[in-house]
Amino acid sequence: MTKKDSPAARFRAAVVGGTGYGGAELIRLLLGHPSVALCRVSSIDHVGEPLEAVHLNLTNTGLIFEEIPLTEVAKDMDAVILGLPHKVSSTLAPEIERLQAKVIDLSGDYRLTDKDVYEEFYGQVHPHPEQLDGRWVFGLPELYGEQIKNANRVASPGCFATTIMLGLLPLANAGLLSGPVQTVAATGSSGSGAYASVGTHHPIRAGNLKIYKPLRHQHTPEIEQVLNDAIRKGGHDTHFTLNFVPMSAPLPRGILASSFVRVPASVDEARVNRIFNDFYQDAAVVRVLGAQGRQAEVVAIKGSIWVDLSWALSDDQDGGRQLVVTTALDNLVKGGAGQAVQSMNLMLGLPEGEGVDAPALWP
Repeated sequence: MTKKDSPAARFRAAVVGGTGYGGAELIRLLLGHPSVALCRVSSIDHVGEPLEAVHLNLTNTGLIFEEIPLTEVAKDMDAVILGLPHKVSSTLAPEIERLQAKVIDLSGDYRLTDKDVYEEFYGQVHPHPEQLDGRWVFGLPELYGEQIKNANRVASPGCFATTIMLGLLPLANAGLLSGPVQTVAATGSSGSGAYASVGTHHPIRAGNLKIYKPLRHQHTPEIEQVLNDAIRKGGHDTHFTLNFVPMSAPLPRGILASSFVRVPASVDEARVNRIFNDFYQDAAVVRVLGAQGRQAEVVAIKGSIWVDLSWALSDDQDGGRQLVVTTALDNLVKGGAGQAVQSMNLMLGLPEGEGVDAPALWP
């Protein structure tokens, strides 16, 4: 008996775009989900082949890659997760509108609320700008959990965006986030997708560190949009901007982000500790390490949805202090497929961490 035939599953789900690394992770997580059966996977590649022929970590799934219309993919499904590239999901907006199933999209096509900003950072006019009117809930459960529970459409955040936002959300809520913040973040090669390019080819990347898209990465506007919303939700009127420098790192998966925030000299370590622990006291997958223990590192969260968060605070420097917040997560799990499943759980009324909260790999 395959997972799709399991009598224990209460809900049925489908994945659209299942041959990439994000699709592979969605499939892996859904095949192991106790309450949701993966019933259909569509793709324009490897059509007719079993899932395990492409994703070698799988065995006897009983499923093949199907090239069928979105309406057929979604037939009799409770949830559909789109693992399509940027600029592709947006072309399907009219079809998505007609679906009865709940939809979670992993691309950047529905995250922003300003069509001009979308055009600036994604390099094309949004084909359906009316979709940016708020009908898609931003899929960050640590800030929008209640909205996600009631949503029919969720735009899941980007991997860099998730990493950086989770490090800075408590400060936004506390009114300590204003002006330009500097962030440097390194990501693994799986963030570049399953198909190699010159810059991601192993002989080059394995021995290299480099920055790319400095100050112009497409996740920047969604980070600014969400953190400014968090500032308003906290009752503050400061304005946040981000200077973000992404880095390509020689590892397959994981992101490590360090953000540099100037805070008043009156802010001491005890206050920072309260701010972060109070904000994340009910968070399902965030582990607050603080300043006195170990610092966040990729090896401790690899292959999992867990997020590790640490910080360091300087002494008084000319009437202010330098706070450095470091966040580590797996770009394919909390930064991608796992967060989509986390949102799906909330949308279906399931426990937030069900099917995704297993421990990380070690080492």
